[in-house]
Amino acid sequence: MNFCSACGEKVSLVVPEGDNRLRYVCVACEIIHYENPKIVTGCIAEWQDKILLCKRAIEPRHGLWTLPAGFMENEETNLQGAARETAEEANAKVDNMTLFCVFSIAHINQVYTLYRGDLVEGLANPGIESLEVALMTENEIPWQNMAFQVITETLKVYYQDKKKGEFVTHYGDIIKQSNDSFVVNYF
Repeated sequence: MNFCSACGEKVSLVVPEGDNRLRYVCVACEIIHYENPKIVTGCIAEWQDKILLCKRAIEPRHGLWTLPAGFMENEETNLQGAARETAEEANAKVDNMTLFCVFSIAHINQVYTLYRGDLVEGLANPGIESLEVALMTENEIPWQNMAFQVITETLKVYYQDKKKGEFVTHYGDIIKQSNDSFVVNYF
């Protein structure tokens, strides 16, 4: 950040009085510009014994598979955002959505919230951000071509719950290691 969004003057990166973190502060009007994590929301859209996956048409991770998900917008609930992202990426509608998992990913300042929901009539086709969409069983999922670690982790716990016959809500932190591997801590 270089300039204040309130008055247009330069900002400085300082620790404001009474705070403990570096923040962008306007040198003129002294407004503190907080930067907070982004919320990503999406859905495991289920149809019979399959789930809906999207092949990304955009960066990052163009050409790899993911669940329909994206950044939450202002003036929408988390659940509305998950349904909107599913509609945008896969031209699909979901019903009966329930929270499935919440993952904090501190190294990229994101919090993922993913829901389970019923894919209405099993219908989907690629939206503007998807090259293709597909309904897949667990054995059909291209595990080596998944776009994001958080999606792979979500699907791992999804299939573990499915085998148990009971779905619970999962909470965890995905921590990037120095060798670009990941550790997942559940709580």
